Parts: sequence; structure tokens; C-alpha cells
Amino acid sequence: MKRLIFTAAVALLAASCSNENEELETETLVPVTVQVNDFSVTLDESNTRAEDDVANYAGVKAITLAFYTSGGEEVYKVTQQKSDNTTYTTFGQFNLNLYKGSYTMVVLGYGQGEGDVFTLTSPTEAAYTGAHARETFSATQAVNITSTNAVNLSATLNRIVSKLVVLSTDNRTEDAANIQVTFAKGGKSFNPTTGLALSDEGLTNTVSISAAVGSSSTSASYLFLAFDEESMDITIDVLDNQGTSISHKVVNNVPFKRNRSTKLTGPIYSASTTATFKVETAWETETTVPFN
Repeated sequence: MKRLIFTAAVALLAASCSNENEELETETLVPVTVQVNDFSVTLDESNTRAEDDVANYAGVKAITLAFYTSGGEEVYKVTQQKSDNTTYTTFGQFNLNLYKGSYTMVVLGYGQGEGDVFTLTSPTEAAYTGAHARETFSATQAVNITSTNAVNLSATLNRIVSKLVVLSTDNRTEDAANIQVTFAKGGKSFNPTTGLALSDEGLTNTVSISAAVGSSSTSASYLFLAFDEESMDITIDVLDNQGTSISHKVVNNVPFKRNRSTKLTGPIYSASTTATFKVETAWETETTVPFN
């Protein structure tokens, strides 16, 4: 399992108050520092681990940190964009002030592309409202600020998406412009606390083909599952520049698992709809579904 290790150090500093001023002390803002340190990447197939600094991990292009009261009120939220150094001094380090109290801390690390829109509404609701879902890591944690003593927090950011990779065994044709993948289940909105999809109505993801004409292609899509494991029908359409389907394939009962990759391999540019499917469910690495 590939996961991100998130280490948060919270330093609580406040001026001491006399007994007569205890009531006012609860209204004193406490300086809080949250530090996102190295990402620890676990490779299931070899059971080895490699570490990378948060600034170097290509899969995470933004980090959102938020705090919510026990009543659900958002008291702090900020996003650092890795590509925009005006949003941070050190990528992965946050400095803020909170009153004493009980909070839920939400930390999300995620990919980001042009035109993407990502929203975090609460510890139980977040969504990609643009065209694509992205690789997403999440952690939520209860935080109690009860005194001026220093508090150190640590949490693990786990990948909560499932990934589909479509590999063509034939070559891109000249009229092929985009690949459209339609999932019968899953969604682009999710619960940061559980990591599960808020909707299981399915989604469509369209990506441009980067491979040259005459070469095989690879495309990737992400989705959130409503359960840890789900099987669903996948429809693959190759679109021309006008958005017309020039090749249509349906693969039935494709298995998915959260934090795992499922691979479909076969000819996608030919117009033939005849296909033979073989499913390999090696969840520790990836699922491969070849088709002809």
C-alpha cells in the first residue's frame, strides 16, 4: 500500500493568567504550527519502503489543512499550491492560531490539473467539481487544545482513491483525439473521514490522448468507491475532435479496490466490439484485465 506519513507538531504558546483571569484565558488565541514532513511510500510487491520529501512527491500538488469545531463549524482552512510559492513559506508547513477547545483536523493531499476545482466542506464532505478526480490522500484527527503545554501530533495520510489504467494493444489512429471512460459506479465526491464516495451513481472521465499516431496509448482515471471493493461495468469510447465515438467497448464486472490500481489491456482503436476478457485480482499490486 502506498501511503503518506503526515507528522504534525503543534506548539501551544500563551501568556499565563492569574486565577482571576481564567475566564479570559479561554478567549486567548493559541499559536499552532502544523508541519507536514516526509512522505513514506510503501511498495506492496516488494514490501519495501522509500521516503520522499513532501515537496518532491509528484502525485501531490496541493495540501489543504482545515480545523472544525465539535459542532461542525469551520474555524480554519488554507490550501498550499506546490506550484505557487506565494501560498507558503515552506511547502507542508502551516502556522495558525486557535482558541482552546476540541477540533477535528482534516488534512488532504491531492493532485491537481488545469481547470480542476476541489472543495472541502466538512470532515465528512469533499468533492472534485471539475472534469476529473485526482490522486487523493486523506487524514482526519481529533485535536484537543486544553492548555498552553506543547502538543505533538502525528497522523497517516492514506490514499483513498481507486485507479483505472487503460492500455491499448493497438495503435492510435489519426482521427482519435480523446478517450472517454464511463464508470457505472463510484463518484468524484467523498467523505474525508471514511475515504468512501458520497455517491455511487458513476462518472465519466475524458482525457486527451498523448501518444503519437501509430503508437499504443496509456490513460489513467481516478474514482472514489462507495465500498472498499466494488465491481462495475466500464465503457471505453474513443472520440474524434468533434466528440463523436469512433470506437466503443464495454467491459463487464471489472473489480476495483480502494488504494489499488485496475488495469484494462486490449485494442481500443479498432471498431470491433468482440472481446475476450481475463481478470486477475492481485490486490496487493494491481488488477489486470486483458481484452481483445
